[in-house]
Order: sequence, then C-alpha cells, then structure tokens
Amino acid sequence: MVNLVSIQNATLRYRTEKDEDFLAIEGVDLKIDAGEFVAIVGPSGCGKSSLLRLISGLTPPTRGEVIVSGNPVRKPLNIVGMAFQNPTLLPWRTTINNIILPLEIVDGHRSKLKSYRDRHIDLARELLKIVGLNEFEDKFPWQLSGGMQQRVSLCRALVHSPSLLLLDEPFGALDAFTREELWAALQDLWMEKKFTVLLVTHDLREAVYLSDRVYVMSARPGRILAETNVTLPRPRTLESTFENHFTETVANLRRHISAARDGKH
Repeated sequence: MVNLVSIQNATLRYRTEKDEDFLAIEGVDLKIDAGEFVAIVGPSGCGKSSLLRLISGLTPPTRGEVIVSGNPVRKPLNIVGMAFQNPTLLPWRTTINNIILPLEIVDGHRSKLKSYRDRHIDLARELLKIVGLNEFEDKFPWQLSGGMQQRVSLCRALVHSPSLLLLDEPFGALDAFTREELWAALQDLWMEKKFTVLLVTHDLREAVYLSDRVYVMSARPGRILAETNVTLPRPRTLESTFENHFTETVANLRRHISAARDGKH
C-alpha cells in the first residue's frame, strides 16, 4: 500500500490567548495508506483535533514534517474534505444546495461549477441515495433531524471527491441510536467510494466498528502510545459489536487510554 499521509516527528507548540506557551502534540509519527480507514482515540485534550489541523494544512507543525500525497504540506489542501461535530448547514439553502457548496468555494472546482453543475447535482444525489436521504434534497436544514443534518454534512464533505476525509467527532452530539445508524451510513459511503479517512472520536466502539487501524494518543502533550489493527470482516453490523474480537479490541483500547490517563505509559 502507498502512504497517502505521513507525519514524521511532528510537534505543535503555540501561544494561548493568555500568552501562555502550550505544547499540544510532541514527536508524533503516523502513517495512513491510500483507501484506509484510520481512527484516533485518546483522553480529552490530547491533541487529536490538532493532528487534523496539521494534516489539512490549516496549522503548520512547530517541528517535524507532514507529507500528503508525497508532498510536504505548506498550505491548506484542496484534496481534503472535513466534517465536524456540528453540521453547520446554511439555513437558507436546501439539502442539495448545501451539499454542492464546496464546489463554489474549493479551488479547481469553483471555475467549473457552471459548466459541470448538472454533473455535480447528479453526484450529490448519488451521495444522498447512499445515506438514505434521496427524498429530502429540497428540504431546508430546519426540516431535518440532527442525524439527517449530519448525513448531509458527510455528503457535503465528499461532493468534491476528496482523496482524504477528516472527521472530527462527527457523531458526538447525537443520541446512541442515531449514532449507530450513521456508522452504517459512513461505512456504506466509504465502501462505495474508497476514499481515505481519518476519524477522531472518543467513542471506542465507533472507532472499532469503522476503522482498519486505531491509534491511541497519550494525555497532553499528545504522543502515539499504541496502534491496533481491526480485522473484523466488512460490512460490519451492530451484531458485529457483540462478537468476542470486537469486545476484546474495545477493552484493549480502553486499557491503553486508562494507562495514559494514569500516566503509566
């Protein structure tokens, strides 16, 4: 497999609003292969979201190197799609028009939007069909449930066909049942499109359900403590979460995180 993302001895240090020195992550080495689904878990405040900022090019490392698609990251990347805990849909735009919004903004797509609009609309509809919202393309955000809005957010992150999808606690604000439904929706999208994913989550079951590998980070300053392979067959189902391998993998991750909190790593 070819590394799409390679982080080499990355450290991120910055000043807070109170002019205090803040060391977010230190000496991180991490690799993600093209087409792979990787999750990062760890205690709150360990620098998981900071890693996403480094990979996307939104924040440069203080030391070390971030390489994506064979090139050092020096600026925000246009091959990245991002989704966050809050879907932040524009209330005056319909579902379909919220999804195609990145095509009006991302370099390389903006100039072609008018010529390729029909093709973009078709892709947006294809994504909506995969996540089970093909009948809601003309609805406004206030007409959708929280889970539906998050599905739209995922589609929006993928409409410009990014090579890399970065997810920062995308289901953290949802109830348990909706969250589990969206695990299946995201898995369907990934198996259909085979983009590369880096998921930041506090939910260990979510990490094991969705990913091929899970990295565990220490308490701040964040370092990589452990790496776990998830070998469950796909597609995974809720029944998979009761299998011995699944529960043992979750328990192993929990032990690593407990040790990180107690300073035993």
